Amino acid sequence: MSITSQTELEGMEQVSQAVAITLKKMREYAESGMSTQELDDYGRDILEHFGAKSAPKMAYNFPGWTCISVNNEIAHGIPSISTILKEGDLVNIDVSAELDGFWADNGGSFVLGEDAHGHQTLVDASRGILHKAIHNIKGGVKIAEIGGLIEREAKKAGFKVIKNLVGHGVGRSLHEEPNEIPNFKDRSNKSRFRKNSVVAVETFISTQGTIAYQQNDGWTLKTNDGSYVAQHEHTIIITDGRPIILTEANGVWD
Repeated sequence: MSITSQTELEGMEQVSQAVAITLKKMREYAESGMSTQELDDYGRDILEHFGAKSAPKMAYNFPGWTCISVNNEIAHGIPSISTILKEGDLVNIDVSAELDGFWADNGGSFVLGEDAHGHQTLVDASRGILHKAIHNIKGGVKIAEIGGLIEREAKKAGFKVIKNLVGHGVGRSLHEEPNEIPNFKDRSNKSRFRKNSVVAVETFISTQGTIAYQQNDGWTLKTNDGSYVAQHEHTIIITDGRPIILTEANGVWD
């Protein structure tokens, strides 16, 4: 969507605050020995406190309030009572919601407790690359150029990118124009970022694999080589200068 009024701006700020605080609190609440179902239930309670509804549940009938992916899972992990978090796990929480007709999307990967398996470098790269990408976006910039930036920065850090998972427009629904904000320079994509438009920018930084494959549960995404992937995401409003990061309260930069 494009922001055309104060009412629209306030609507996006409110839903973005709801998902940002939910993500931040879920990260703080997560602990070793807890099931991902318990963590999702906690996220549900926070969203309901704001009067917000789970976006993946509304839009796609996803079997959870939030997506929680652990270790080799990249995205769309289904919360489960049988998935128990352990010290050193690489955890990704993706929270998106609808509130009063407005939609926002954000997420972040983190290491649970001590970095027993050496995932922190990957997490730091994903977070830092998202920060750099977002601060290079303004009206008129080519989407392909930002994808190229993300891929170059990943390569500098010794990593690769997932090429079939992308950022997207958001605001009046979960996925809008632009339909694809890739993590690589797609030369066929001639689109440019538009001033006042709302987008969700995501990094998918991988230890090796470059393609995500859907698993038999119909939701969970993994590579076919056991790679680990860190993802970070913010919903932003594009301007002529510095973007407005609507979901900054989620602690992704921490």
